[in-house]
Amino acid sequence: MPEGSRGGGGGGRKATARTPLSRERVIRTAVAVADEKGSAALTMRAVAEPLGVEAMSLYHHVAGREDILDGMVDAVFGEIELPPRGTDWKSAMRRRAESARAVLLRHPWAVGLMDSRTRPGPATLGHHDAVIGALRAGGFSVPMAAHAVSLIDSYLYGFVIQEVSLPFNSSEELDEVAGNILGDMASDAYPHLTELAVEHALKPGYAYGDEFPFGLALILDALHPDEAADASAGSG
Repeated sequence: MPEGSRGGGGGGRKATARTPLSRERVIRTAVAVADEKGSAALTMRAVAEPLGVEAMSLYHHVAGREDILDGMVDAVFGEIELPPRGTDWKSAMRRRAESARAVLLRHPWAVGLMDSRTRPGPATLGHHDAVIGALRAGGFSVPMAAHAVSLIDSYLYGFVIQEVSLPFNSSEELDEVAGNILGDMASDAYPHLTELAVEHALKPGYAYGDEFPFGLALILDALHPDEAADASAGSG
């Protein structure tokens, strides 16, 4: 029986139901586009194409590109694991930093946008509130909590920026890159750089990402709560 004659009085092929467009779908698609092509390639048309709609259709759900970026950053913050209440502050900060690094490596475009938005969403605000709350519960005064967040995030964001900018993603690629650099250098021209490469970076099992917990531990060990200062400030 011909396809068009099936189904009684339908007279044609039944249309496939399309998932309704929503703000969540637009943001999720925008994140996927940025993951693949970078945020610079993020246009309304680039987001609309994988959704199978015209760019103008997006404006029923988002105000424009800046609104999409706001939603994307909020979505990334929403992926970062926050430790449960009652966790000691040092474990909380370590757990949050490790999770944030993993999330930012999945979305390398995000690190430059994390603190740039003027209209942060609920996940962003909730994230920062929880981080500050963990420090305050651990005995940090308000100024010391601010110092701690600034220090930890400066290290976290800076490390990720450097990590995603490296010209290698594996030990094999590192061997090739370092080998080319060492091969182009005059003998003994840069003895300390050569020593670090040969005695450390080119050793079996080396991974640049392993440097992250070392630096994070130094920072967390240097931070200390200041219950006395906090108590005196509260009594004033």
